[in-house]
Amino acid sequence: MRRFNNIATLVKTKRIQHPECYSQLELANLLGYKCEKLIAHIEEAECDVPLEVMPKLSKVLNIDPDDFIEAVLKDHEESLDNFFSTTFQERIIYM
Repeated sequence: MRRFNNIATLVKTKRIQHPECYSQLELANLLGYKCEKLIAHIEEAECDVPLEVMPKLSKVLNIDPDDFIEAVLKDHEESLDNFFSTTFQERIIYM
């Protein structure tokens, strides 16, 4: 199962700490969405930030692109670690 905890924390923290302290709906509207579901899903670590949204989200929330890259890579690493540890444990059980 993919993990999105690092990107979720980054986006939520930056949104809340932003001088405008955007609501999820306000942020979604700034990104061109009509409802806040995408932002809610991102902040609840249920999904990743779509690549096409990252540049605009980075600009709106003043997120350094390197911080985005770091969060995405950490999430990817955690997802892979989880996948391989689970997969290998299942293989051992069935052997």
